[in-house]
Amino acid sequence: MDVFILHYLVAGAFAGLLAGLFGIGGGLIIVPVLIYIFTAQDVPQAALTHISIGTSLATIIVTSSSSLRAHHKKGGVNWSVWKHMAPGLILGSLIGAAVASVIHGKSLQTVIGTGVFLVGLKMLFLKNKTLEKNDFSKLPSPVKQTFLGALIGTVSAIFGIGGGTLTVPLLSNYGFKIQHAVGTSAACGLPIAVSGAIGFMIFGQFIHPSVKEALPDGVLGFVNLYAFVCLSLVSFFTAKGGAKIAHALPATTLKKGFAVLMLIVGIKLVLSANIFTF
Repeated sequence: MDVFILHYLVAGAFAGLLAGLFGIGGGLIIVPVLIYIFTAQDVPQAALTHISIGTSLATIIVTSSSSLRAHHKKGGVNWSVWKHMAPGLILGSLIGAAVASVIHGKSLQTVIGTGVFLVGLKMLFLKNKTLEKNDFSKLPSPVKQTFLGALIGTVSAIFGIGGGTLTVPLLSNYGFKIQHAVGTSAACGLPIAVSGAIGFMIFGQFIHPSVKEALPDGVLGFVNLYAFVCLSLVSFFTAKGGAKIAHALPATTLKKGFAVLMLIVGIKLVLSANIFTF
């Protein structure tokens, strides 16, 4: 168990740093790592991915809270947009948790991975005229913002991510300066994580009794409480550091860094859709 705790702590450190730096919840790192760790712990295949996703979402509650506070102090969160997106994010996350509990997500993961890769290409090679300042005239209506929030929440809950992979490029496309897109995305990750984690805890109660009996101690629904505590302790502090770095970097550098991350994540999501067959 000691070696697993060490793995949880290391994963939490990287997840928190990325959460603060790029406005993502860290699930893009946490989910694959937890799948690896839980496999070594002999978690049943029938619940392996679901517990990894549920635990990731629970951890994102902490990383997003830490990250959004740091970004808020820097004036990097647009609370008006957050207010419009939040209801959709909450509803979408609950729907996503329900969907994820009954399907195998490899095909959908491939589609999302491809989309993320294309978003990375767009951000890396296409110029953004509003890179150095905000232009909120491009924002869609409040109703459309809520609808977009629901889409982001659904996809994010299915894959155990905080939504930054989708939210940052979306807000950037609507005229947000990259630092404000990252800060607002960090705030959006909180309702996604809270409702998604609750959903996975609830829907995880309905797994087959034989699978439930084979689960290790500390698992509640589809959330591993031990992993959650270890990941959260470290990521809470590293997320603050990541947010400080984000506001110290030039906008162009931060945007390119996020774009490269999207390219890597997109490739990894597509490849892992075939790799994680145990």
